[in-house]
Amino acid sequence: MDDLTGKVAVVTGGASGIGRAMVDRFAADGMRIVIGDIEEAVLETTVAELRERGTEVVGVVVDVSDPASMQSLADEALDVFGGWHVVCLNAGVGAGGPIWEVPIADWEWVLGANLWGIVHGLRSFVPGLVEQDEGHVVITASLAGLVAGANLGPYNASKFAAVAIGETLQADLSAVASGVGVSILCPAWVNTRIFESGRNRPTGDTTSAVGPTGGDDGREEAAAFFAASMPAAQVADAVADAIRTRRLHILTHDYSAELVRGRTEQILGG
Repeated sequence: MDDLTGKVAVVTGGASGIGRAMVDRFAADGMRIVIGDIEEAVLETTVAELRERGTEVVGVVVDVSDPASMQSLADEALDVFGGWHVVCLNAGVGAGGPIWEVPIADWEWVLGANLWGIVHGLRSFVPGLVEQDEGHVVITASLAGLVAGANLGPYNASKFAAVAIGETLQADLSAVASGVGVSILCPAWVNTRIFESGRNRPTGDTTSAVGPTGGDDGREEAAAFFAASMPAAQVADAVADAIRTRRLHILTHDYSAELVRGRTEQILGG
């Protein structure tokens, strides 16, 4: 997809973080946009700001862990814009701590958003892309989907699954000679509020967090760390380039390749 002008992009988790950066980049490329997000107030603000800039955009409150909610996002995209071309399954949350201590509720919450959100998105959006034989799917995984660090058990598991799903999707599309492309976004630390993702828990429990050390200690330190990390706009630029060049894996940080290489060598070396 060399020219994105006039095409329709759907972005889950599109009102903040990497998702918002992708929305802004797509808007700059002249795309029409459908934003799905669970935070209604932030979603409304995002839609208003984009409309002020002249972007054709619609926002839908979505819980990606709910298949009916995801299908409502697809229905809205179809009703308003007649379909979609770029689908970014980006919404994600995190919880941390020693893996043997992580509560079952944290596992269910993280996997519900990060894993099942992708599954529901594929089922709702990919058939339309395959039928029109055009488009691109972007799955937001993480460097944590290629290299597992400490204190991030549910998050790591969900992101390894995201990478596997993206690679399988690409293989399945290739098997039917589809023109639909796939990219798997694997960023390291980015300036987002994922360390505060507990704010979106249905229970209202905001204690769980994901950060460089895991757990919920040192929230101010975590905020400072993320603020000094890679700007989300830089990640969005890499995504836009990958869509145009049909790149499968997107590594955004200079040190990522060496970490992946080290893991591979460790596996091969036994």
